[in-house]
Amino acid sequence: MNPVRRISLIELTTEHLRTGLQAGRWSGSLPGEPRLAKELDVGRGTIRNALRQLEVEGVLTGNGQGRSRGIAAGGAAGAGAPPLRVGILRHDVRLTDNLQTSLVLTEIMHSLEAAGHRVFFCKKSQIELKHEVSRLTRQLVECRADTWVVEAGSRPLLEWCASQQTPCLALYGRAEGLPLASTGLDPVPVTRAATRHLLALGHRRIVLIVREAHRKPTPGRPERAFLEELAAHGVVTGDYHLPNWEESPAGFSGLLERLFRHSPPTALFIDEAARYIAALDFLARRGIKVPEHVSLVSNDDDPALAWCHPGIARMPWDPKPIIRRVVRWVNAVRKGKVDRRAITFPAEFVPGGSTGPVWKG
Repeated sequence: MNPVRRISLIELTTEHLRTGLQAGRWSGSLPGEPRLAKELDVGRGTIRNALRQLEVEGVLTGNGQGRSRGIAAGGAAGAGAPPLRVGILRHDVRLTDNLQTSLVLTEIMHSLEAAGHRVFFCKKSQIELKHEVSRLTRQLVECRADTWVVEAGSRPLLEWCASQQTPCLALYGRAEGLPLASTGLDPVPVTRAATRHLLALGHRRIVLIVREAHRKPTPGRPERAFLEELAAHGVVTGDYHLPNWEESPAGFSGLLERLFRHSPPTALFIDEAARYIAALDFLARRGIKVPEHVSLVSNDDDPALAWCHPGIARMPWDPKPIIRRVVRWVNAVRKGKVDRRAITFPAEFVPGGSTGPVWKG
């Protein structure tokens, strides 16, 4: 039996305001925060958070600091529209396999539930179904959702989603150029910045380790940007720089064994925190020092990596705009609006103590 989820005071206040909007209690704009707080007998902070949630849903519009919030065109009607059944297709087997993604997905789920939607995770992840499009699409159809959110989907999977009538949003996936709503990071500028940083330190044998979905059927945008930067600096690129590997702990270890057997790389990009930590363990067991012998860059900014000292070279980003984008998109679908925009948000490259000049030993 699933545990009963406790409803917070903020959620209760949000629902009360939403019900009032549906009933036409206010028109034009809402009363100010002090009046609402007094009327509902709750704190100003509770009211403020509830109003922010309704702004995220697109029901209210902000009119600037200190001014009452306006009711968006169609906002009251949108608040009264039936909630949606939202299915989330995970990439990893467990939600906890990637801490940063786990936090984002959990916050998306809670925000959508606060907006009245019913949210669930599809029974099996993309990894569990071995990225087989036929099995993944069968699961999506069988889950009978009103809309889908697909995390880190492969190109073939998202091409199928774009051909369906059920609205779908690609979260971090290979959706470039498809008539499909999508959101995530814009990885190209930050990838170029990190690659140039390593090239300026004298590195040429630089290897980018990413999941198969980022390499096939063709390299993704950040992978192409990485190869283009190398080529622009006279490096002849090939499979060495963007290697294939089996997506498992044994496959990752085998890849590192092959890389360091002949012509070992002087720098590695590693796409997720779990593999970054596995790479550190591999290197330590063989007496390979970071950054003296090899530089490391994490394409992730998992909170677990914050414990590394000195700090590692990484690509931090703010997840809040991505979460808001997903919630607003679902609420737009709820109102019958078609939104197939690709909206991305920036990351930055932060050099750290895990990079240094090429070892001359």
